[in-house]
Amino acid sequence: MNKQGILNDTVSADGGATPHFVQGMGLFSATAIVMGSMVGSGIFIVSADMSRTLGSPALLMLAWLVTAVMTIIGALSYGELAAMMPRAGGQYVYLREALGPLWGFLYGWTLFLVIQTGTIAAVGVGFGKFLGVFFPGVSATHWIWHLAHVPAIPVGPMVLGNMDIGLNTANLAAIVVIVGLTLLNTFGVRMGAAVQNVFTSAKILALAAVVMVGVVAEALHRNRVGIAANFGDHWQNFWAGAGWHTLHPIQVGADGPTVLVGLMTVVAVVQVGSLFSADAWNNVTFTAGEIRNPKRNLPLSLAIGVGVVLALYMLCNFVYLSVLPIGGQAGTTTILGRGVSYATQDRVATAVLEEALGPIGAKLMAGAILVAAFGCVNGMLLAGARVYYAMSCDGLFFKSVGRLSAKSAVPVNSLWVQCAWTCVLCLSGSYGQLLDYVVFAVLVFYVLTIVGLFVLRRTRPDAVRPYRAFGYPVLPAIYIVMAVWICGVLLRYKPQFTWPGLILVLIGVPVYMIWKRQRSEVDVLEA
Repeated sequence: MNKQGILNDTVSADGGATPHFVQGMGLFSATAIVMGSMVGSGIFIVSADMSRTLGSPALLMLAWLVTAVMTIIGALSYGELAAMMPRAGGQYVYLREALGPLWGFLYGWTLFLVIQTGTIAAVGVGFGKFLGVFFPGVSATHWIWHLAHVPAIPVGPMVLGNMDIGLNTANLAAIVVIVGLTLLNTFGVRMGAAVQNVFTSAKILALAAVVMVGVVAEALHRNRVGIAANFGDHWQNFWAGAGWHTLHPIQVGADGPTVLVGLMTVVAVVQVGSLFSADAWNNVTFTAGEIRNPKRNLPLSLAIGVGVVLALYMLCNFVYLSVLPIGGQAGTTTILGRGVSYATQDRVATAVLEEALGPIGAKLMAGAILVAAFGCVNGMLLAGARVYYAMSCDGLFFKSVGRLSAKSAVPVNSLWVQCAWTCVLCLSGSYGQLLDYVVFAVLVFYVLTIVGLFVLRRTRPDAVRPYRAFGYPVLPAIYIVMAVWICGVLLRYKPQFTWPGLILVLIGVPVYMIWKRQRSEVDVLEA
C-alpha cells in the first residue's frame, strides 16, 4: 500500500494479487456522478424561501447566477487538482497534500459525521415523504416506534432539539433505500455506476421536463390572454426591490431582531439555499481511482456535469417566475400561482406542473423527485465511501475500512460503516438541523481547497498538470473573495448556520490527535 492510499498490484503471502481499484467508469459515468450528486430535491423547493427573503424576481435570478458562477469556478479549479492527483479520496487528498494531514482529516471527519451522511439521510427521508404521495401510509407522522420528542432548547444564537426520535414509515423507506443501494454498490463499481447512469439520465430529463412544461404552459397562457397583458402581469415588476439603495429586512439568528440590509448582503444570506442545492459536484473526485483516464475525464466530467446542471437550474427558476410570479411587497413575498398560494409547502416545481397539467401534474412531479432522490443517494453512497477508505489507508480511520473486497474491488467495509451511521441519522431526526449547521463548513472547505491550489502552484511548480485551472489566478481568487464575503455575512446574520458548523469541525482536532497517536503506537510496534 503506498503513501497516497492507493492499492498497487502486489503479491500477497499466499501468492495471490492484492485487490486494487478497477477503473470501471468512463466519462459518461463520471459525469453522471457529478450531475446525480448535485440534483436532489433542493432545486424543486428552495426558490420559494429565497424569494420570500429577496422580494424581487431580479434578485432571485441574481442569487442563482452567483451560485452558478461560484460553482463553475470551483469546478474548473478542482479540475487541475483532480488531474494532478487522480487518487481515491479526492478533496481529502488535495487538502492533505496542500495544507497538511490535519486539514485533510478535518474535512473527512466532517464529511463522515454529517456532510455526506447527513445529506444522504435527508434526501432519503425526502424520498420517503414523496413516496407518500402514491402510498399514503408512508408518512413522517405514521410512527412504528416513537422513542421521544426533544423540545427546542435555545443555546446562544442556536436552537437545538425540536425533533422526534424513532422509526416512522418515511424514514423506514429511507433506510430500505439506503441499505439496498449500499448492497448494490458492494457488487462492484460498474454496478453502482450503471444505477447512477440510469437514474441521472432520468432526473435530468425530469428537470428538462419542468422547463419544457413551464414554457409550453406559459405560451398557451399568452395565447389566451395576449402577449402584452401577460408580459405586464409577469415581468413589469421584475426589477422591483433590486436597486442598490433598496434595503431588505432579514432576521438575525433563529429568533433575533429584524434588521435592514443592502443588496449584496441579502443575496449572500440566501446562498444557504442555492449553494446547498448546487453542492456535491465534488463527489466525483472521491472516485478518481476508479475512473478510466482520470487526468482527462475528471476535469471534463466536472465541467460538463456542473455546466449542464446549472444551466437547467437557471432555466427552472426562469420558469418558476414565469408561471408562478412573485407577488407582494419586498421581504414578505411568496411565490404565487394565478390566485393560488403554494408557499406553505414551498413545492414550486410541483406548482408549475399542477398549474399546467392539473392534479396529475403534482403526481408526475412527485415521481420525478423520487427518481432524483434515488439517484442522488446512490451517487453519494458510491463516492463517500472512497474518502473514508483513503483516511483509513493514512491511519486516520478504522483499519478495516481501508480494505478492498477481493471479489468486487470496492471498499465494502467503508460502504457499510457509512450506511450504518446514515441510518442512525435517519432515526435521530436531527439530520435537518445538522445540514443547516454544515452549509457554512462546506463553503469553508471549498475555500481552503482552492487556497491549496495556490499553495501547490508554489510548492510543487514542476508537478505534472495535465489540465491547468482556467482563468488562474484571477478566477480562483474571485471565488475566494466571494466565498469569504458570504461566510462573513452568514457569521453576522445567520449564526445558527455557522457557529455549530465550526464547532463540529473543531471537535475533529482532538479526534485527529487520538487517531494520530494510535497510528504512531502501531508504527512503533510494527518496527
